[in-house]
Amino acid sequence: MPTEPTKRLDTFANPNPERDYQIQIRIPEFTCVCPKTGQPDFAELELVYVPDEACVELKSLKLYIWSYRNEGAFHEAVTNRILDDLVAATIPRYMELTARFNVRGGLYTTVVARHGQPPAGLARTGA
Repeated sequence: MPTEPTKRLDTFANPNPERDYQIQIRIPEFTCVCPKTGQPDFAELELVYVPDEACVELKSLKLYIWSYRNEGAFHEAVTNRILDDLVAATIPRYMELTARFNVRGGLYTTVVARHGQPPAGLARTGA
């Protein structure tokens, strides 16, 4: 049975909930569609978060990201929607999503969306 894209995000219990630690996930192959032209938009996403009770399961994250492939979305909207969905699924102590969109018409776009405040000693990444 082939794997299908889905908006469902699965989680698993944080193995060390007593500690603040940072998880970084690099997603170099994000695609969506420009809602104005219908042309594909390509981006690299970087997710950085400090989990509380739950961590996002990576296969479900891949399938979730894949679900945007044919969806029309402005860069700002899709970045914030992904962050909102990840926050709802994991309820992290801190989460930051940076979306670096490839050039389109001579312009690069980077959108950084954050949830919460980083714990002391955790450096923000993004722009």
